[in-house]
Amino acid sequence: MARRSQGMRLALAMGALLGLVAGGGGGGGSGGTGADPSPVVPVPVPVPVPVPVPPPGLLSAGTPVAAGCTGGGGSPASTLYANAEIEPWLARHPGNADQWVAAWQQDRWSDGGARALVSAMTLDGGRTWNRTLHPFSRCGGAVAGSSGDFERASDPWADIGSDGTVHVMALAFDGSPFAIGSSTALLASRSTDGGRSYSPPQVLALDRGPAFFNDKNSLTVDSTNPRFVYAVWDRLDALGNGPTQLARSVDAGVSWQTVREIYRPTAPPGGVAQTIGNRIVVLPAGPARGTLINVYTEIVSVGSSSRSAVRLIRSADQGQTWGAAITVGELTSVGTRDPATGLNVRDGSILPVIAVAPDGTLWVAWQDSRFSGGVRDGIALSRSVDGGLSWSSPVAAHRNGSVAAFTPTLSVRADGLLGIQYFDLRPDTASPATFLAAAWLVSTRDGTGFSELNLWPAFDLGLAPNARGLFLGDYHGMVSVGNNFVSLMALAGAWSGADSSNRTDLFLLSATPTLAFSTQSASALRQSALTLPVDAEWAARISDNTRRVLERRMPGWGQRIMKAQAENKG
Repeated sequence: MARRSQGMRLALAMGALLGLVAGGGGGGGSGGTGADPSPVVPVPVPVPVPVPVPPPGLLSAGTPVAAGCTGGGGSPASTLYANAEIEPWLARHPGNADQWVAAWQQDRWSDGGARALVSAMTLDGGRTWNRTLHPFSRCGGAVAGSSGDFERASDPWADIGSDGTVHVMALAFDGSPFAIGSSTALLASRSTDGGRSYSPPQVLALDRGPAFFNDKNSLTVDSTNPRFVYAVWDRLDALGNGPTQLARSVDAGVSWQTVREIYRPTAPPGGVAQTIGNRIVVLPAGPARGTLINVYTEIVSVGSSSRSAVRLIRSADQGQTWGAAITVGELTSVGTRDPATGLNVRDGSILPVIAVAPDGTLWVAWQDSRFSGGVRDGIALSRSVDGGLSWSSPVAAHRNGSVAAFTPTLSVRADGLLGIQYFDLRPDTASPATFLAAAWLVSTRDGTGFSELNLWPAFDLGLAPNARGLFLGDYHGMVSVGNNFVSLMALAGAWSGADSSNRTDLFLLSATPTLAFSTQSASALRQSALTLPVDAEWAARISDNTRRVLERRMPGWGQRIMKAQAENKG
């Protein structure tokens, strides 16, 4: 662990120096005469190794996982990135601005998942934190035969109800997706003391064997009634079809009802269809107060061609029944890569993000290449003022159209101001030695005028764990507190304590956006979408990115669906 080893080197150096000082006073005498014919030879004093000073906002620390623990997973070809914290989520108590909970992956593997998940809680607005290593995996402390007895964990999620109950969720798994002996489970745990201690994990769903793979979960506490807690994810079969699954609790997470399928996308003849990135928010006000909005990406594939759209379904009865799917917009992401080396970034390119304002206004954002004609991704933003029934045409939320922008995160202040956090490549240079990215906060009230703040000027994304692409996480967390937006993000090489044994750290950054909104000219940034549908070359780039993204999550995905489609045609 880089931070601890440097501190230890300093301690050893200082100890040696103190030893020399203590021993030096007795060296001048010989036989008590006070005379010493030997010449005095100066002893070199070791130079203390400077200890890196953590920058403000550093949340993560050295890994709490026991040294040497692998959980039983990891092939000889896989790489463990110990001390790498990625994919953080952040939630706050809806009625207490000082109570927050964070969750993240701890010690990422190159070929999927992490050794463990960690959460952290604060009751004083982020000044002090209490961290918990969760027994969602063996390296997280689960014992043999327990509900968390799995090799790895992923997709951390957390939320806090208005009653103060903290909920944490994980995807836990053994083996590779669809391999013999593999398994995937959705686990949840709750805390009634603000996140100091948690109940043993409960199994919401479990599939053993190669027939199914559960993926990309999220958890939401109902903001209008904390007794209701919702967990959603997609459940893929071996053919490539993936409906949305729902687990629901009606007693604040004490128990969970039987999992139900709530949406199955229609596969075309000879093709497959799935959802991914399911996330529920609850309308807090207006005639539709209490209505659930589940947003997701729907992917339809025929042969080697795939098309995606951001869609949603609504429920007016706490998730018991759901209406027909509504389209927010077509998703045309092409993914992010290092222009100098061609190395791919494992970004959030097929995952939408959603936030709801206190008055019920809904915002959805996603990566999209429509603003550059398929050349690079930007951040598309759409708004609904009628409870998700209709949506505005997507506009560009990123502020520089000449570089790729990726992995957006949304939050809304109490006064309705929307914050959009994302990364882009403005600091990058032509040098292949580094791959520089920056973090930004853009704010808007109506999706027309925007203001921008730089959250982090430059960090070396090339130092991030390579998990079939440079990986900081599919998502990051952000909440609003008063006039501030508080972002929790994973950054690579962002301070002098980072090296090959400490690839990433988590930073908690607070910013108050300016209210000086401006709209850039069309010559500088295309604000509205180019004509869709896309042409054949553009469509091929979109399909290639979809295949890459799904292959990262499920190696062999392309071959599997091509085989299934061929069998269906036969």
